[in-house]
Amino acid sequence: MDRLDHLEHLDKHLVDELAQVARETVRDELREQTRKQRRTAMLYAASGAVALYAGAALALTLGLALALGLPDWAAALITAVILGVVAFVLRGMARPSHSRPTPDHETELATGRDRVMGGTAPGAPPSGLGMPYPPMPPTAPGTSGAPGSDAAPRPDDTDPEQPHHRA
Repeated sequence: MDRLDHLEHLDKHLVDELAQVARETVRDELREQTRKQRRTAMLYAASGAVALYAGAALALTLGLALALGLPDWAAALITAVILGVVAFVLRGMARPSHSRPTPDHETELATGRDRVMGGTAPGAPPSGLGMPYPPMPPTAPGTSGAPGSDAAPRPDDTDPEQPHHRA
């Protein structure tokens, strides 16, 4: 019995030591990965800043070249319009491909197939997630004579002290 207790102590010590080595190895590996990612992120940020300054210098060059033959205000206006068009094109290129209008989608929009203009509402929303409105009962509640409907309770019939049961 004494011998097994000693082995149990050794096993526990060995497990603790292995766990410590594993923690240190994982910590060192994560530290190295984050160091590489931090360096990459810094290089991307520096590249973006330099590209911004290069774009500003290019816009200034374009404006000064246009100012040789045009008034200064017209050269600045033309440069601003050109930069706006480039920004619009870049924004369109950055959007996901499924949001770009396809010829089929353009014809649907032109014919108004998805729209309700003075007609009835669609049975389900275009997303297909279910009914757009809650279902309507066939008859109004409280009308007698309708199959399966009881008369609505009157305020005199209800007792606030009575327990409420749901069927």
